[in-house]
Amino acid sequence: MPVIDNKILDHQQIHHKIMRISYQIYETFVDEDEIIIAGISGGGLTFAKKIHEAFEKISDIKMILCEVKIDKENLLSGIKTSLSEEEYTNKSVVLVDDVLNSGGTLIYAVRHFLNVPLRKFKTVVLVDRNHKKYPVKADFKGISLSTSLHEHVEVSFKANDYSVYLT
Repeated sequence: MPVIDNKILDHQQIHHKIMRISYQIYETFVDEDEIIIAGISGGGLTFAKKIHEAFEKISDIKMILCEVKIDKENLLSGIKTSLSEEEYTNKSVVLVDDVLNSGGTLIYAVRHFLNVPLRKFKTVVLVDRNHKKYPVKADFKGISLSTSLHEHVEVSFKANDYSVYLT
């Protein structure tokens, strides 16, 4: 792997992390009949879909995909979900994003789901950058990185070529 490439994770490594996270979700929610997997629009939703696919291969627990729409430039503008509140009330929810940077997106999305009673609630990220502005953590993560504030993490889920780059 050339140094100029700055690839942190390749396709095989990301696939392995998706499977490991799927098993962690299964172990955490083994007694549930149904789980809502809520992916934050963009990379979080794509990552949630990959987890959903892997989870279906290892478990009979019904997993329902939910898209979480949030304006990352204006976190106070409100959040919309593809499921109504009634559809996840008293259910177990897994909130997914691709990269945890400052924590703003994740904490506002968590806050949205806490408006209704939930059975269990967990968070998942592929990359945790360790530069949090907000007190939020990922329950399950693919990798933790200590990076400078000037570096950027780019996640790509191209068909058969998943990758994470530090730029």
